[in-house]
Amino acid sequence: MSTLVMPPRTRTSDGALRRVGVELEMNGIDIDSLSQLVAGEGNYQIEKPGRYERRLTGDEAGDWVVELDSSLVKRLGRKPRPEDPRSAELMSSAEDALIWVAEALVPAELVSPPLPLDRLDEMNALIARLREAGAKGTGDRLTNAFGMQFNPEIPDDRPETITAYLKAFLCLYDWLAERTEVNLTRRITTYVDPFPAAYVKRVTTPEYWPDQARLIDDYLEHNPTRNRALDMLPLFRHLDEQRVLARAPDPLIKARPTFHYRLPDCRIDKPGWDMTPAWNDWLQIERLACDRERLQRCCEAYQQWLHQGLSRLLESWPRQLERDWLSSEAS
Repeated sequence: MSTLVMPPRTRTSDGALRRVGVELEMNGIDIDSLSQLVAGEGNYQIEKPGRYERRLTGDEAGDWVVELDSSLVKRLGRKPRPEDPRSAELMSSAEDALIWVAEALVPAELVSPPLPLDRLDEMNALIARLREAGAKGTGDRLTNAFGMQFNPEIPDDRPETITAYLKAFLCLYDWLAERTEVNLTRRITTYVDPFPAAYVKRVTTPEYWPDQARLIDDYLEHNPTRNRALDMLPLFRHLDEQRVLARAPDPLIKARPTFHYRLPDCRIDKPGWDMTPAWNDWLQIERLACDRERLQRCCEAYQQWLHQGLSRLLESWPRQLERDWLSSEAS
């Protein structure tokens, strides 16, 4: 069985162990049962900010969140019900009907706090417990566009570091998508759209090493949306909030010093499934980004492949990556 591999840079620039937030979308288990299971694993306390949200406190890493993943549903659940019994009953009946429909389409989401790298094994143990409790993932229904998302903390906030990660991701995207076999429903819903071709060509040019302002502006020019397999907007809002909100004023963009990797499906009901393969694939990005010479040569090779025109159909870029550019340490 594969084991979780550590990235080449395990600590931030201030010496702290890097952290990773993990998000899992599922159904087959209601939010109260999900909350109680997670709280029992860590001896956490359960708070109820709304009827469809739970906050689990008591973890030194931060709070865990369990919720129905819909802004509309969460807003509804925060509204107090009328004091008049008849009005309260009518509101409750209408709300119950809406939730009955929503639960067929909206996942229950479990969001971890930023966990230190040495606690990632806890997530795999928790996934196994959730599977035993009846949690269902992407493949259970045609409508289950459910994902697993990682939020790896950046090792430092220098523009050349962030650019290196972007370059590495864009070079490896076709290989990652092939490995992930993203569910058709998730592809149709555009949650994990690939980056536009013009942006890919610009960033993977070996000479592209912009300052922070140019890096963010270029990203916003082509990607003023959260719907990317690697959503950089939370990080860029953390670095320059005004610049991001001027082009992408989405209240769901939460500023945080992380890469928001959204590509993998959540196949929690599949026997033996856990976050290890997707995490170790992510580490191919980490290793390439941290090896400047190899990254530059990979970008040069990718640019050559991109400019081949129709002849690209005769040669697979993912196979070239496996042959020449991937690290055996993170496979």
